[in-house]
Formats: sequence, structure tokens, C-alpha cells
Amino acid sequence: MRAIRRFTVRVTLPQPLAPLHDLMLNLRWSWHPPTVELFESIDPAGWAASSGDPVAMLSTLRPGRLAGLAADEDFLRRMDAAVADLRQYTGEPRWYQSGAPAAAGTLPNAIAYFSPEYGITAVLPQYSGGLGILAGDHLKSASDLGVPVIGVGLLYRHGYFTQSLSADGWQTERYPADDPNGLPLTLLRDPETNDPVLVSVTLAGGKLLTAQVWLAQVGRVPLLLLDSYVEQNEPALHEVTDRLYGGGSEHRLRQELLLGIGGVRAVRAFCAITGHAEPEVFHTNEGHAGFLGLERIREYTVAGLTFDEALELCRAGTVFTTHTPVPAGIDRFPRDLIERYFAQDAAGETLPLDRVLTLGAETYPGGDPHVFNMAVMGMRLAQRVNGVSRLHGQVSREMFAGLWPGFDTSEVPIGSITNGVHAPTWEASKVSELGDAAAADAARLWEIRRQLRATMVTETRRRLRDSWRQRGASGAELTWIDDVLDEDVLTIGFARRVPSYKRLTLMLNDPQRLSGLLLDPDRPLQIVIAGKAHPADEGGKRLIQQMVRFADSEAVRRRIVFLPDYDMALARYLVQGCDVWLNNPLRPLEACGTSGMKVALNGGLNVSVRDGWWDEWYDGGNGWEIPTADGVTDPARRDELEASALYELLAKSVAPLFYDTDHDGIPGGWIEMVRHNFRSLGPLVQADRMVREYVTTLYAPAAESSRALAASSFHAGRDLAAWTQRVREAWPSVRIEHVEADGAEPSLGAVLDVRVTAALGPLSPSDVSVEVVYGAPGDNDEIVDPCYVTLQADEPVPGQHARFSGAVELGRPGPFGYTVRVLPNHELLASRAELGLVTYPDAPAGMTNGDLR
Repeated sequence: MRAIRRFTVRVTLPQPLAPLHDLMLNLRWSWHPPTVELFESIDPAGWAASSGDPVAMLSTLRPGRLAGLAADEDFLRRMDAAVADLRQYTGEPRWYQSGAPAAAGTLPNAIAYFSPEYGITAVLPQYSGGLGILAGDHLKSASDLGVPVIGVGLLYRHGYFTQSLSADGWQTERYPADDPNGLPLTLLRDPETNDPVLVSVTLAGGKLLTAQVWLAQVGRVPLLLLDSYVEQNEPALHEVTDRLYGGGSEHRLRQELLLGIGGVRAVRAFCAITGHAEPEVFHTNEGHAGFLGLERIREYTVAGLTFDEALELCRAGTVFTTHTPVPAGIDRFPRDLIERYFAQDAAGETLPLDRVLTLGAETYPGGDPHVFNMAVMGMRLAQRVNGVSRLHGQVSREMFAGLWPGFDTSEVPIGSITNGVHAPTWEASKVSELGDAAAADAARLWEIRRQLRATMVTETRRRLRDSWRQRGASGAELTWIDDVLDEDVLTIGFARRVPSYKRLTLMLNDPQRLSGLLLDPDRPLQIVIAGKAHPADEGGKRLIQQMVRFADSEAVRRRIVFLPDYDMALARYLVQGCDVWLNNPLRPLEACGTSGMKVALNGGLNVSVRDGWWDEWYDGGNGWEIPTADGVTDPARRDELEASALYELLAKSVAPLFYDTDHDGIPGGWIEMVRHNFRSLGPLVQADRMVREYVTTLYAPAAESSRALAASSFHAGRDLAAWTQRVREAWPSVRIEHVEADGAEPSLGAVLDVRVTAALGPLSPSDVSVEVVYGAPGDNDEIVDPCYVTLQADEPVPGQHARFSGAVELGRPGPFGYTVRVLPNHELLASRAELGLVTYPDAPAGMTNGDLR
């Protein structure tokens, strides 16, 4: 008989063991080896069987074992030490409290960080790939640094999916249900009534979607996860938080409304109950959470502000991070669906439908008037926007340049903070124990690398055997798996999601050449591959099947394997055990990529296309660059060229360096490259560096702007909104009427005096900035790498004209070109392009981006 319902009954611990409850519910154990060792010592077999889940392991302990532990003085002493260490960690001042970032200016009392997924630990499967892992690492490093972050997400009852393979190598998916009571979570409850805290969001037609709030404690950081499986919802709405990235457009819209609007309401409830400081900054991690801005606008309008005034306050305190370099990666909903959900009966008077629709409208050349773009809305609701690597910032400026017409791509107000990874989570303890790994003894370093490789080989064989059994093979057919991989062979890892642009099968472009590398009698390679295709991505599944079929062939199956169900647990084995991490996306379609960073922390080397983070941190000596055929438009030809370059690189550079050993069996050249890798990449790839940058360059300025606008009952915010409206209305009348320049002979160091007469309509000279833009002109007279000089206002000219003048130094020889322009000017604007308004002498008056804000 099958149960119609299932749930988890948590173990009741004897009083002496009660502190274990706090240890298992604070996910700091997932990156704190001493606590893991404590749990593992309770029941090593049970720990392994539970895949390292303390809640699951403790739930299976027999009463006799619990009684024995309660009387074991040595265990109790170690447990008390772990509890004391956790209390010290969560209570002591850390980097944020120490004053170290004081130069950043105003530090926010708290930051709310919204993401659709979080990769904290494999025990809490609420992630699909890099976005979630990045979010998890962000929270962990924020905890380590003492940054007062509150995480917000959804609790997916079925997570992403569990991947397995059919007999013919086709990806199959299962969606096992997780009971939150069996996870390291606690339900947020009203302290007076003990009832679960509920938040609700209004849907189309006035229907309510209600969610309860689960708390995952990530060190010092609370993570709030909203769950729609509550009796207040009708059956269809229970499924809103069923799975990550599942369902059609309306299902996704409901998820994102709950994440954004419900998430803000959950934060308010959490702060009211716990006394946690209210967030001054809201960080929108990708467009999925963009609706949080609408809820914040609604809050401000309830406080008495107009929509425009509320918009200014919302933007000042919001940071938006984009993670995709391709339009296809952005959530875009049908406009009529948004209309239905934000009709007046659902949104109320505070969120006028036309204003909501304008926020997500693609009002730029090539934009689709029938869609609502979540990334565009995210940018319009945030004063500060960033990509996740230097190259991705550049790609994003090009991708969204249409929102700021009239501005050079370099001026588009999208910056970048390159991602990082949480070292305590991903770095092997053997490596961290070395201290300064770059200075470690060569023999010791090589032995550690061999040990990590051997551990990975053992785990690979175990998982491969399980996979083949799942595919229908018998034990008698699988004796060959005992010889799969070799702990002394150069090992390459390739593990990531499987969209087409990541090119999982590039290495199969010439199967014969790949086989030759794998089976080379003197310098063989072995490759471990893992990755999931989205359940709806048939093309990605075909790529996996192609790879599996190659790896299944008897000739090479001991040298190349595909391991299904890639998750954080498997990732740790791979990034620690592989010698080389392979990454060959179509440049520049990798926003950042972080798996190779984890490898670098463990002394592995990267072989990668110059994309994402590798484009800025590859220095010619810390790994290898795969040459790219960027100008080749035929995809098949480009793949052929880049695959051939990869084979050459592996055969002639990578393998020889690995196998060139001295009389002690140590490859001196390889070890020197590993040491340089530690020196050059070690400090850069860490999430601590990333979070510090967010604090100093985005969070602190956002808090400062938000406080400035909110001071004196929102006085400055009201003024800024009124000024913005006045400037927008007047801008069509702004024009440059006359430009003149004179100076000495145009020689290096000479000065060019520039004078501009402009018609400003009802605006005053203080409302605008008049600039000279100058530099070397290109073939089409476009100014390359421009410089800027702001002209000063002269005495007013009758008839609503204004004159501006200034000097430009001719500081570089060669061709010189210049133009002038008029921009809005206000001390509370974060960039010259923020309003998207600019006027040039030869351009139509009032160039604008169609109500960017």
C-alpha cells in the first residue's frame, strides 16, 4: 500500500544532547570541518548513508545510541566546544563591524538579498547551477565578514530535479518531494500565538496566494524561504513553489510575484518578530526577483508619497545584478499577462497599470512591444546595476545600450563585480592546512594533489557503478569499473549546466583525435564529465546522450566517464581532484563561470576560452588559453577550429608539462605553474573579495543615497522626483544653438577654448551639465576612448539662453575630434547617463530612451 501523505518526525534529543539541535540547524556546519567531524563521529555509517545530512542521520539513531552519547563525557566536551565556537562566530565583531570598510561611507544597517535559488549545501537542494551556487557563496561570505544580509528565496518542494540516465544514455528526471521538517529549517512563527507567519500576494482577479516562511540559518545570515504548500491556498496554488524553473509563463510569473512582493513582506515580518534591523538596501540577484521594487514602491505610497516620489526612493536603495549575456536568458512575460495580474482590482490605486507596464517595456530599437522584460524592469528600479565579470559588464552595456540612446556604450551605467567562490566550502582541508600553498614544499604539494585525485577516482567509480546499475546493468557486467581512471594519470574535469553555448561536446568534434589523447601510451589523459540539461531542453539532452554513448564505448570507457546527477557534493570531489578544468563556451556567452575558480583554490589549472572571469585574470602563466575563432560565422567551422586548437594544446603543452618529472617523480614545471596559480588567483577568486566589493562600491553608496532621500520626511526624495519630472517635461526644448572654439596652433599641450550657447527652455544652468567630449576620431568620426570636460556657466543671456565656456588641453598627438552635449545635472544622480537624456548639436532635441525611469 502507498501512503497518501508523508512527513518527517524529528528526533527528540536527550537534554544533555540538546545543543546538537542548534548545531544541525545552523548551516555553518556545511563549511566548518570540526562540526562535520563531530557529527560524523556519532555514526560514521549513518553519516555516509545520509550523504552528510545531520538531520537525517540523527533521525535514524536508536535510543540506545543517543543514551550512550548523552553519557559520553568526551563527546559532550567536543560538542560543547563546537557550540561555543559557533556562538563566538555568530556573536563576535567581524570585518563589517571592525570599521575596516569605513572608507566606503554610510554602511547599511542591513541588506536584503533576493535570489530565485541558493546553493548552500547538497542537503538543501534549492539550486540548479551557477546562479544558485553564487548566491549561496555570497551569503556564506557575508556571514564570515559580518555583513548584515537577509537572504530571501523560495522553498521548492521538489527542488530542481534528480538526473539519471536511460540504457541508451538519455537524461531522465525525477522530482522527489522534500519535507521541510526533514531539512535543516525552522518555521517562522508568531512568538505570541506560535502560529506560522503567513504572507499573501494578490493575483489576477483578486485571488490571494499565501505562503509560510521557513528559516535557514546560514552562519550569521538568516535565509527566508517562502512555501506555498499551506491550507489557505486552493489546490492549484499549492504548486506555485513546486519546483525550480518549472511550468509555463503564468506559473513562473506567480513564483516571481511571490519571491519579489511576498519576499519583501516576509522580510518585514521577520524583522518585526526578531528585532533584526530593517534593510536599507535591497539586492536583486537577476530579474526573477524584480517585483520586489513594486512592493517597495507600494510601501512608500502607503506612507504618503506619489508613485514618482516612491520610485526615486526605491531606486536609491536598490542594487540589480544581471547574470546573463544573452537575451534568451532573460525572463520575458507576455504583456497581456502582466496586464491581467496588475489590473486595478489586483494592484490597487498605488500601482497604476500603465506605470507598471512602462517599467518592463522594451522601448528601444528591436524591442518587442508585446512583452514585459524582467531585466529591463530590474534596471529601471535600481540606481546601481552590475554584471558579474569585467567582460560581462562590457557585454551587458552593449546588450542594454538601447535603454540609454545617445550615450556611448562605455557610458551605459552598468558596472561589474567579478564573482568569487567561498573558499571554506570548496577548498580541500588538505590544501587549506598548507597555509601558504604557493610556498609549500614541492613533494608535499604533489602528494596532496595525488591524494585528492585518488579520492575523486574512488568516488567516480562508486557513482559510475550506481549509474550503470540504474541503467539496468548487473553486477557481473561491471567488473571493468574497478579499473576506471587511474590516480596517476592527468585528469581533466568538465562539469556544468548543459546549454548549447557551453559546448559540452566540443571535445568530441574529432572522436579519433580525442581517443588518441585518452589512450596515449606515454602521456594519457582521463576526463570526468557531469552536467544537467534543463528538462525542456531536448537539444541539451541530445548532447548528453552523445557524450554518454562515446564514454560507453569499450575502447575508451576506462578513460572518460559521464557522472549523472551533478550537485554540490559531486562538485566538491571534482574541483578538488581534477588537475585541469576545461571550459570551452562560445565567447562571450559565459557571464562569469565559477567552477574553475574552485579548481584554482585546490591547485588545479584552467584550460579555458578567454571568457567570463578567465578573460581578466588569465596572465599567461596560471593556466592555458584556448584560442578562439571569434570572426568565423559558420558555427560548425568555428567548432572545428577551436576543437583542433584544444587537441593541440592538450597534446603539446598540458600533457608534456604534467608528465615531465624528475628522479623523484615530481613534475617541477607543473608544480611551479600550480604555485603561480595560487599566488595570482588565490586572493582574487574568493567570495570574500567579491562581497567586500559589493559593500564598498554598491551597498554603502546605495545606503547613503537612500538615507539622503528619506531624511526630513522624504524631503530630498520629493524634491528629486519633482526635479526629474520638470526636467523630462522641459527636455524637448533643450538645444545647442551655437558652438565656437579657438586657440593657439594645434600642437601638443596647446589649449582649445570652447564656448557653447544653449537654449534651456524653463530649465536653469544649474539643472544641466554642458560637456565637451573629445578624443581621437575613428573611421566614421566616432570618438574613440573619449575624454570629458565640463564647461562652466557664464552670465545669463536674455531670452532663455545660456552660455558655457571652458578649455580643453590637446594632450595627445595625432587626429583630434570633439563634440559638445547637454545633460541633466543633479547631485543625487549616480551617473551622467542615469536619466537617459542628452542633447547634441546635430541630434534631434531631447534624445531620450522612452521614460527610462
